[in-house]
Amino acid sequence: MGKRLDEAKKLIDKNRAYILAEAIALLKKASKARFDETVEAHVRLGIDPKKSDQMLRGTLSLPYGIGRIRKVAVLAKGEKQKEAVMAGADIVGFDDLIDNISRGNIDFDVLVATPDVMKDLSKVAKILGPKGIMPNPKSGTVTFEIAKSVMELKKGRLEYKNDSFGIVHVPVGKVSFDEEKLVDNVKTLLETIVRVKPVGSKGQYIKSISISSTMGPGIFVISKV
Repeated sequence: MGKRLDEAKKLIDKNRAYILAEAIALLKKASKARFDETVEAHVRLGIDPKKSDQMLRGTLSLPYGIGRIRKVAVLAKGEKQKEAVMAGADIVGFDDLIDNISRGNIDFDVLVATPDVMKDLSKVAKILGPKGIMPNPKSGTVTFEIAKSVMELKKGRLEYKNDSFGIVHVPVGKVSFDEEKLVDNVKTLLETIVRVKPVGSKGQYIKSISISSTMGPGIFVISKV
């Protein structure tokens, strides 16, 4: 991949920012991997990630999804298990699911749980937490509305949150997507981030935007898109 990456870097001027449509076209041209790479957007924000009132965390649905269907597991009891199955959940369980997680058998991308079972899930919190798949009310994965949550996740609902540096990293599709679809997905993400701007954030809110493919170099995007 070394030579291909070097060739891709030659296509990009690291000293400038591109308009979004131009950046997407350049990203597709610079993609040199032999598989359909994921496209990610990286938004650096003018927030203090150490202050709880300035942290960003929520969910959004991109108009064209991210190019893959995630495997959804549901931890629930009784009728809620039946509801999960009817909604299309891939894995449904309770004690058996917790046991599998405790043994490191995590064969799913996202876990949804009803509020009444969260105390039981605490047994494996140290396993799920570092992997970023511990259910959380802010991400819509702790809910009694199991059917709604499962169907939205299957359709491409995803979570966004800032990291310890105040940067939000979100997959926005695949390199194989049409340029227009990638542009619309990125715009939807940016509009969401602007809409949920923390009250405590002062000064310049969006400091920089870049996009990249899985194996490709980053491309800076003009903030006003």
